[in-house]
Parts: sequence; C-alpha cells; structure tokens
Amino acid sequence: MLDFDFLILISGLGLAAWSVYLFLNVVFSNNTDVDALAWASGDEPQKSKSGIINFSRPLVHNFTLQHARRVKSESYREKVRLLILRAGLSREINVDEYIGLQILWGVMFPMLLVVLNFALQLGYPYWLCIVFGFAGVQFPAFYCKQEIKTRYVSVIADLPFFTDLLALSTEAGLELINAIQRIVDKAEDSVLANEFAIVLKDIKLGQSRSEALRNMAERLDIPEITSFCSVVIDAGDTGASIGSVLKDQSVQMRMERFVRAEKAGAKASQMVLLPMMVFILPAVFIMVFAPVIIQFFYGGSQ
Repeated sequence: MLDFDFLILISGLGLAAWSVYLFLNVVFSNNTDVDALAWASGDEPQKSKSGIINFSRPLVHNFTLQHARRVKSESYREKVRLLILRAGLSREINVDEYIGLQILWGVMFPMLLVVLNFALQLGYPYWLCIVFGFAGVQFPAFYCKQEIKTRYVSVIADLPFFTDLLALSTEAGLELINAIQRIVDKAEDSVLANEFAIVLKDIKLGQSRSEALRNMAERLDIPEITSFCSVVIDAGDTGASIGSVLKDQSVQMRMERFVRAEKAGAKASQMVLLPMMVFILPAVFIMVFAPVIIQFFYGGSQ
C-alpha cells in the first residue's frame, strides 16, 4: 500500500512538473497565434471592466484560443455575437475569446483541479469541480447579461431627455444629424451618447441614416430605442416634421416611464409584506400579548 501511495505521489509531481514545463514553454516561446484574433479594425482589444477577463486573456490566447476556433456552429457563434453586441463589449471581447473563456474556466481548470485532487490526495469532493466547471462556462454569459442590464437602465433614464433635446434642436432649424452631433458633443459620458456617436461614425463611413439607426436598434435591443429609430426613419422617408414627431415620441416615453414607476411601486409594496409578516408582526404580537399571557399564568399565584 505504501508503494502504491508513493507511486501516486511521484506521478502527481511528475505531471505537475510537466504542466509547468508546458506552461513556460508556451509563455516564453514565439507564439504565432497572438495576432490571430479577427478584430474588425485590427487594433488591440480594450481593457475589460472585469478583472477576471483581464487576468484570463493571456491564458486564453496561449491555451484555449486554438480550441475555440474549432467550434464551427454558426447558430451558436451568432448567438454569442449578438450577446456581446448588446452588452456593448465588442471592443473588449470577440466571439473567439468568449468561447475561449468558456473552455478555460469551464473545462481546463476543472480538469486541473481533478488531477491535482487525485494526485496530491487533497480530499476535496469531485462534485465541486463539476460545479466550478458549470459556473466557469456560464461566467461570460453572466458578465454580458449584467452589462446589458446596466446599459438598459442608463438608456431608459436618458432617452426622454435626449429626445426632448433633439426635438428642440430640430425645431430650431438644425438638421437631425447636426442635432445629434451637438448633443453628443455636449453630453457627458453615457451609453446613449456613445451609441449616437457610433451612429454618426457609421454615417461618416458611408452608411445611410436609416441603416445607422437600425444598427443602433440592433445593438441595444431595447423596445423604446427600436420604436424611436422606427419613428425617425419613417419621418425621414415620408417627409414629416421630425421635430413634432420627436416631441410626440418624448411625451409617449414619459408616460411609459410613469407607468413603469407605478408598476415598480405596486410591486415594492407587495414585496414589503413578506418581511413585515416574518419580522414585524411576530414582534408586535409578542409586545401586545406577552403581558396578558404572563398575567394569565403567573397572576393568580401572586
């Protein structure tokens, strides 16, 4: 039995040494796949807001990127592309890196934990590795969905104000593109201002106004933005006054925001009932009936 344990220990140490050798060999060798990511502009990706992605990017480029390219499912790649696009992360991460992150955290690290647990007899339950692998696969999607929620809140809060400014600017005589340019120049950093800046950039690169607005609606995938873009495109096609159309759209958006606030208030009042019943009502009953109960049990004997 001692010889078998010793053999397992030696095998684990040998495997660990071989892993370190492969890691150092990949890191310090001339990697021909460093520039293999197909970025549209050819620039380096921006630094991510997630520290985990910044930490994982060198590992993804060196270990899992070549495996990510072997995933050829067009439907899955399109789903990932839309998720990244709607999260506003197109300059931080692309489809290959997204899949590479899933392979790194969902497959390779759990396999490494299983090997180390077996070789070094760490005693951890193996189901933890399965849970870690599932969480690793879901991490990129979770990060993208959180960014989508953040962008949604920011856009919904800014859209009525931006629509009012556009309506006032166009009624004052500015053309719609010039009005958007002025608002982008004056606005502080916000999701909607950045999206309008992308619209202006697309138009300067040769796209039509309608196509640039449709692309913005696809990037955000928010019903209010889709309605806004459709109204502006229809007004431009039919020759209607964009200023009056935007003013009507702003009134409708404010009414919808008021309705959403009412729904949120009603939902909050319902959610308050549970902690009230669990924590407040028992305390009230104790304060009201405790003296009566004590008097009932001990009052006659005094």
